[in-house]
Amino acid sequence: MNDTARLATQTLMALAIAAAFPLASAQEAPPADAAAVEKTQPGQLEQVIVTAQRRAENIKDVPMSIATVKGEKLDVLTTGGQDIRFLSGRSPSVSIESDYGRTFPRFYIRGLGNTDFDLNASQPVGLVMDDIVQENPMLKGFPVFDVDQVEVLRGPQGTLFGRNSPAGVIKFDSAKPVFKQEGYLAAGFGKDGVKNVDGAYNFPVSDTVAVRFAGLSQHRDNRVHNDRPTGTRDFEGYKDNAARLQVLVKPTANFSALFNVHGRDMDGTASLFRANILKTGTNDLVDNFDYGSYPTDGINEQHLKNKGANMRLRWELDGVTLHSITGYEKLEFFSRADVDGGYGAVYAPPYGPGPIPFVVETADLIPDHKQLSQEFRVESNGKGPLQWIAGVFYFKEDITIDSIGFDSLSPGNPQSPNYATQTQNAKSWAAFGSVNYAVNDRLKLRGGLRYTSDKKDFVAQRIETTGRTYLPLSDDSSNVSWDVSGTYVIDKDTNVFARVATGYRAPSMQGRLNDLTSLPSMAGAEKVFSYEAGIKQDLFDRRARLSATAFHYRVKDKQLTAGSGSINMNQLLNADKAVGQGVELDLQANLSENWSVTFGSSYNDTEIKDASLFVLPCGGGCTVTNPVSFVGGSRVALIDGNPLPRAPEWQHNFTLKYSAPVANGELYAFTDWSYRSSYNFFLYEAVEYKAKDLLEGGLRVGYKWGDGKYDLALYGRNITDEVQSVGAIDFNNMTGILNEPRTYGVQFRMNF
Repeated sequence: MNDTARLATQTLMALAIAAAFPLASAQEAPPADAAAVEKTQPGQLEQVIVTAQRRAENIKDVPMSIATVKGEKLDVLTTGGQDIRFLSGRSPSVSIESDYGRTFPRFYIRGLGNTDFDLNASQPVGLVMDDIVQENPMLKGFPVFDVDQVEVLRGPQGTLFGRNSPAGVIKFDSAKPVFKQEGYLAAGFGKDGVKNVDGAYNFPVSDTVAVRFAGLSQHRDNRVHNDRPTGTRDFEGYKDNAARLQVLVKPTANFSALFNVHGRDMDGTASLFRANILKTGTNDLVDNFDYGSYPTDGINEQHLKNKGANMRLRWELDGVTLHSITGYEKLEFFSRADVDGGYGAVYAPPYGPGPIPFVVETADLIPDHKQLSQEFRVESNGKGPLQWIAGVFYFKEDITIDSIGFDSLSPGNPQSPNYATQTQNAKSWAAFGSVNYAVNDRLKLRGGLRYTSDKKDFVAQRIETTGRTYLPLSDDSSNVSWDVSGTYVIDKDTNVFARVATGYRAPSMQGRLNDLTSLPSMAGAEKVFSYEAGIKQDLFDRRARLSATAFHYRVKDKQLTAGSGSINMNQLLNADKAVGQGVELDLQANLSENWSVTFGSSYNDTEIKDASLFVLPCGGGCTVTNPVSFVGGSRVALIDGNPLPRAPEWQHNFTLKYSAPVANGELYAFTDWSYRSSYNFFLYEAVEYKAKDLLEGGLRVGYKWGDGKYDLALYGRNITDEVQSVGAIDFNNMTGILNEPRTYGVQFRMNF
């Protein structure tokens, strides 16, 4: 970034915060309990309660950049059967993508993420579902249904959520059982044979026991066809079923137990890697590109089964509340795809589309996985100025990964006798504490501290007819992370905050060995130092709400994933440093009785800083724009100064709703839009491997009647049918991965 651009960035950051402060006047601070007794009047926005700090608090009082997605907006975004990637771009600084389709989502906050496609990949964004950390990437794609609220916690969460969350945490809270009969049922039908059904039924068994069952079934027909006689013939259909059973037991006013059992069974196809769809020298799709055609000689299939259970116990005692949270998760996964993206090869004609330098058809699978976690936490529950939390946490994960290949040129695509395996046993424990202190009615200070110990034992093996390699790795590491923050009440509508925090990601290991001479790789622990400041304000008698934040962070020993140039492998490495800075803005407003709007925006400027760092660029003849050099006879790209991969600078999201009474019901229209600027697919920069700017919109038009009990609506997603490459395979040819095309349909929902 040049000096002019950097000055503009810093000016924008300052203006985003300073512009909001003139709205605040020097009024007397309200009594400490005013927010608790203030009721919502007609036309006002509802108060948003979050648990970002492991306590229920008004979002305005939490000293960090945080956003929520819930209610009608959440329902609209999931209408067409979208997987968890529907959240991408729907909150400032948040991106989600996948090279595996409906599984293995990769999360990014403020540009920090991980492009690693290995099934053992760690991510710097933590995902917490019903208070349980979901560590393996396959667990992070669990379908979203009957969810009360999604919370996005931006910035390091190294104290209360701990390991592997230096970029932030995305937190899902399912609707919990209540002591009354209620529920809903939603059914939708749409383009490409889409059939979606989800619902929940809640009922009390007695005065002390309540049960809530929720389920989801999603189906789509195949929409892409292979005209050739070889390989899989049809693609992109799926069957995705999931269910959750919760039982709440509350025998006394001071004790409750919440039991949760859940599972998922998904069958479908992996992402399509489309050979030579990018024009050399540009990032445009080739002329006359046909989304519905995929000529291939490979087999494509994907299967995921996962199940889990958790138990959350809570005791209310005199002065303190005790929590015990136990979680167990298990999964099996298989994904097979034609990675070369076409048929034949230049040495085995016919071949296409375009040149296929060599054949690659592989499968990755997890035949065995289990995760166990346990947390004990105690917190104060008095009303004094001092509040505190203390706890211990234990985590254990065992995983086995197999990587196998197939001969696409032989009848039946037989499996190669050569394959690689990885096994990893990881253990972690932590002790943590946090203190909140109200200095006076205006100023509240917070601080937290966490000690984490990690141990990993890893073995990579390559088994071939000519021999075997056995390569173990082991690592013990520990870390102390902390945060300090404060909130100052300017007036009853305006809070300002500041936060300094650190975060930590445990060392990562990988051993997807390509041959008997290749070696596993390890990236050491990364540590983040971050500071941010912002304002949270209610406007126009609580008919609008504004949150604005400016931030800066520095990552030491940033973990990165590099491709291997001409073979289908990743390599882990550490950059000396990565830095980022930017601004985030969230706005909600009820414009009138009939109109409401939300707007979010973020700017993220990221940069890799390591003058000696280089990677192998593409093996398929792309146009590299970084400086190149030669190391050990290999052509390499120098990446010092590059932005982090898959990290767009600009993101905007916008929703607008109109509603009006008609007959005995309500007619409404809801539109939502998201924009993100371009980004690099990989660590190096190349013309072909730079995503275009992308603007996607959705629309829902419907009618509610029976006091909101019934809702019939038409919907559309990506209504302008923007189709472009959002990812790539760079070791073979100009292979691209596309975003989801337009879809539309109808949905009926009934609440009871």
